[in-house]
Amino acid sequence: MSRESRTAAQPGTQAIDRAAELIRLIVEAEAPRTFTALVTETGLAKSTTSRLLQALERHRLVRRDRDGAFRAGPVFTQYALRGDITDALVDIATPTLERLRESSGETVTIAVPRAGAVITIAQVDSEYLLSATSWIGLDLPPHCMATGKVFYAHGRLPLPDDEDLERLTGNTVTRRDLLEAQFTGIRRSGYAVTREELEIGLVSIAAPVHSAGDDVIAAVAVTGPTARLTPSRTEQVGTWLAAETRALSAALGHHPPNPPPR
Repeated sequence: MSRESRTAAQPGTQAIDRAAELIRLIVEAEAPRTFTALVTETGLAKSTTSRLLQALERHRLVRRDRDGAFRAGPVFTQYALRGDITDALVDIATPTLERLRESSGETVTIAVPRAGAVITIAQVDSEYLLSATSWIGLDLPPHCMATGKVFYAHGRLPLPDDEDLERLTGNTVTRRDLLEAQFTGIRRSGYAVTREELEIGLVSIAAPVHSAGDDVIAAVAVTGPTARLTPSRTEQVGTWLAAETRALSAALGHHPPNPPPR
């Protein structure tokens, strides 16, 4: 039987082959692939390419970035997260960080828990001169950080004893029972706040990122000065942040067992 006859006898095979070729081109590329480049390289009709890409996007095998170019989708990220979390997570979280910076104007970071510490792995800088600090590589006490409180509240960091809770400002929580008392509220609201607990004049808001298995694998934080992040503004940003991290978690395959609290 000729190749043409086999393809005609198995009409689904051709579609699978074409979709597989698109996935291979996108996943193996060193940079995002544009629609035009994919049409040119495959030789497929624009309508066929568009239809296949839409199907692949629905099944989370590919995704579009802010410029409309195609990247490997969350399914591949989930697989990658079984090994080294950092590169894959930063890649898929960057649009979330950028949207939060645009909406808040403040510095936005993403951190992961490692060996009892909070490690910041990516940052999008504030549009303001005040708060233009790099958090990457800083060794800071988790109990003074909103990201640290997120990891404590979700059991991703061991809760320290009282003698290990160093006082950095007059607002630092230095009693384990008082720190632990905040965790129910953090889980209920979907975000944690530290106000002048690490440094006078500094506010940070953080929300968890969940994996498909419901583990908290990271936390995204918005940080800025008290002059801009007033209590009412903090609540507004916290709501945005919790919504964005829920969407990021969903992109990683997370389906919460219960709807988020209102």
